Amino acid sequence: MLLSEQTGQSAAAKIPRPATLRESVIEAIQELIVSGQLKPGQHLVESELAGLLGVSRQPVREALQQLSGEGWVDLHPGQGAFVHVPTVQEADQLLAVRALLETESARLAAKHAGEDGVKRLRELCEQGIAAVESDDVDTAVALNSDLHGLVTALSGNAVLAELAAQVARRVRWYHTPVARRRGMASWDEHTQLIDAIEAGDERRAAKIMREHTEHTRISYMAQRENEPVEPAPKPVRRRRPRTPYAG
Repeated sequence: MLLSEQTGQSAAAKIPRPATLRESVIEAIQELIVSGQLKPGQHLVESELAGLLGVSRQPVREALQQLSGEGWVDLHPGQGAFVHVPTVQEADQLLAVRALLETESARLAAKHAGEDGVKRLRELCEQGIAAVESDDVDTAVALNSDLHGLVTALSGNAVLAELAAQVARRVRWYHTPVARRRGMASWDEHTQLIDAIEAGDERRAAKIMREHTEHTRISYMAQRENEPVEPAPKPVRRRRPRTPYAG
């Protein structure tokens, strides 16, 4: 009998493999985009990215191709790669999905979190408040993402956590421009959420999270109205010179 038949295809834990250079470059470029160091619509020059990341142009080229397929980068023939400019509809739809997933996460977290889970949430919240007070936006955004991720993890629903993780990085991309505008209000809402989770109040936890995610969505939409993002320039088609008729 084959070992796979004896133990079952999924019985053995898979051995993690190290990330390839291309995967590391993809991760690095995504982080530059999410953190706002690369702006929507910004031209991505392979040689500049390669120099910044300390790699050759080949893995950068491969990374940009994959990021294009995942909606992070737009490739324009004849002009190169540009950071994707999210449409208002695109952002609205993703933030709406995020609200659905995280509202349910909060409800389940109130049911399953326990003392240790609540303690970890409060520690993250305290760190986030300190970051806001010191105007450390990057740290506040990262801690916000960590706190939301922990709420989802504490839900006890692995499928829900996996789905939430798929949209988490893009949510952080949309949250970064409005983090300073949301400021301490966001962390006051986090505190109320943690109080509801600690009390085991599923309905209140869900309500707070639903309103909290809606506030972020509204702030992002207002930001886009006040500071519209210019799309990347369209490629210019050059006419080929006509060949003189030889007769």
